[in-house]
Amino acid sequence: MSASDPEPGPAGNEGEDTGQARATRLTQAFVAAIPHAGELGLACEAAAPGQVTLSMPWDGRLVGDPSSGVIHGGPVFTLMDSAAGAAVLSHPQSGGGPTATLSLRIDYMRAATPGQTIRARAECHHVTRNVAFVRAVAQDDDATRPVAIATGTFTLGATGRAESRPDREER
Repeated sequence: MSASDPEPGPAGNEGEDTGQARATRLTQAFVAAIPHAGELGLACEAAAPGQVTLSMPWDGRLVGDPSSGVIHGGPVFTLMDSAAGAAVLSHPQSGGGPTATLSLRIDYMRAATPGQTIRARAECHHVTRNVAFVRAVAQDDDATRPVAIATGTFTLGATGRAESRPDREER
């Protein structure tokens, strides 16, 4: 079975999509569609409805301080933003449609340990008609000490097209 195939459902429902299989499929497609996610090596480690864990391997190209080997905060931000967006897409009430970041606050707690993979676990904990609310934490191998924590809001059904904004004229 490939990652895109639905998991078998309960007896008599073979081929029926489960929430976890849908979340995994949406997350993998989301990461694959973002070119810079590929450049950063982002990968889906786990997905469930409204919850996603993405990982980013240590890479010397991402180091912000060559004397210490610590990864710059920008790739960590991208990892957390991507995990949060994927959590929104995988939430059952989001409809799985387009989303965009409205706000994302990240508090950096400490530098990630050089040479270690960073993982971001995001949870979409509340959905309204137009906005989803997300919490996330980034960790390296020391799961007791977060690298960063985040809270954010995301649009639901964002298209990015001018015609979706009747209050704006096309340019």
